[in-house]
Amino acid sequence: MTTADAAHPRFAEALRALGLDELTARVRRFPDATRTAEEAAAAVGCELSQICKSLIFAADGVPVLVLMDGASRVDLELVRRELGAAKVTRAKAEVVRETTGYAIGGVPPFGHRTRTRVLADRSLLGHDLVWAAGNPHAVFPIAPKDLVAHADATLVDVREHTA
Repeated sequence: MTTADAAHPRFAEALRALGLDELTARVRRFPDATRTAEEAAAAVGCELSQICKSLIFAADGVPVLVLMDGASRVDLELVRRELGAAKVTRAKAEVVRETTGYAIGGVPPFGHRTRTRVLADRSLLGHDLVWAAGNPHAVFPIAPKDLVAHADATLVDVREHTA
């Protein structure tokens, strides 16, 4: 498989549409799945916080994408307040696939089947480069500010803080 083939076809098309063709050549495919942030960080050889998780939640039943660093958890109450929603829950697997066109563990930050609201946690900006999913076996590097811009994300503080 060539590097260009490492990206999911829909994701590769999204990169082209965003003018990010050069990222296609930087997608790294691994023989083992990189579905979790831990698996992706181990495969890439980077810090866990340099992995960008793409997580789908349901805010009053409407899907929303949250981009979070791999070492942190999303605080659903902070997401609820940010969106002005009555209730925020993790989206069910079928909703994730229907909304994005990808399975949980392989959702890229853009190139989804449908347009969703995107929130990006400010913690991602603590790195010069982060790695995001291209599919369940592939990741790609991108500058966090470029990730936020191309995902059309709103910068927020929705990271869970442990006492």
